[in-house]
Amino acid sequence: MERLPSRLGIDPYIASILGTVALATLLPARGAGVAYADGVTAAAIALMFFLQGARLAPTAALAGARHWRLHVVILTSTFVLFPVLGLAAHAVVPQLLTPPLWFGLLLLCMLPSTVQSSIAFTSIAKGNVSAALCAATASNLLGVVLTPLLAALLLGRSGGFSAHSLGDIALELLLPFALGQLARPWLGDWASRNRTLLALVDRGSILLVVYAAFSEGVTHGIWREVDALQMGKLLLLDASLLAAVLALTAGLARLLRFDRADGITIIFCGSKKSLASGLPMAGILFAGQSLGLIVLPLMLFHQLQLMACAALARRFAVTRIRPVSPARAAA
Repeated sequence: MERLPSRLGIDPYIASILGTVALATLLPARGAGVAYADGVTAAAIALMFFLQGARLAPTAALAGARHWRLHVVILTSTFVLFPVLGLAAHAVVPQLLTPPLWFGLLLLCMLPSTVQSSIAFTSIAKGNVSAALCAATASNLLGVVLTPLLAALLLGRSGGFSAHSLGDIALELLLPFALGQLARPWLGDWASRNRTLLALVDRGSILLVVYAAFSEGVTHGIWREVDALQMGKLLLLDASLLAAVLALTAGLARLLRFDRADGITIIFCGSKKSLASGLPMAGILFAGQSLGLIVLPLMLFHQLQLMACAALARRFAVTRIRPVSPARAAA
């Protein structure tokens, strides 16, 4: 559902999210409106995951089995490298951010990769598009299970996660997704023909999550807790995390002697994090907490990854840069 930024400017959908944040700041849901907003949001998210299940073919993640080394590298970057870097940053500079912002940054590190933008950037850069499709699909299928499990393992002792949330994830996200998979024989072709409608459902659902999260945050004084200095620190951490993963995935692709097309796929699929999966999961995993603060790292990272990867994709497409082995690079 992610779109490429126009001329490296702000993405129109990000502009919509920022507008929703502004609306929640000026007109937050209060009183009975909170329960209504939460109910509508929960229904929209369930519908979104049901339609995602109807749209994604389970066989897509297995279709590229001959590229198992590539898929292992991408999944390792998504679910191992990112969390390790996030935990390392927290260990080195634990006082840099407030606990809710740290929870958000660590959750960001545990999320699956994007689908649409990973494939789009890989295509622009002349990478292996079919492998990108397989890798991004596998990441999202696994992420529905792996992300809450990683959150339970890494955040369970820090007060930022409740084990009860695992059941909520299964009920509110995994069950609709599984039902969508079961409905694929009847809805699969329809979903393929109506991608625009499904995109509207995706985007509308996320905007509802953003509104509900920031409405709650505004009523609890979120903007009194995040000043310009905190935003600057968060932006620096997000940018550093993205730069580190981009550099490490590029280096790993060269070290393991992947060809140019597969190397590009590793870079673009291994460095992304999904806003579509992240916001609903945050709403469940951190229910009752400072959700507006927790989702800030992901929202900033989402825009940074679009801008940075758009620039890289265009550069790869023009220069036709080919990954080389470390020995040849040194030569």
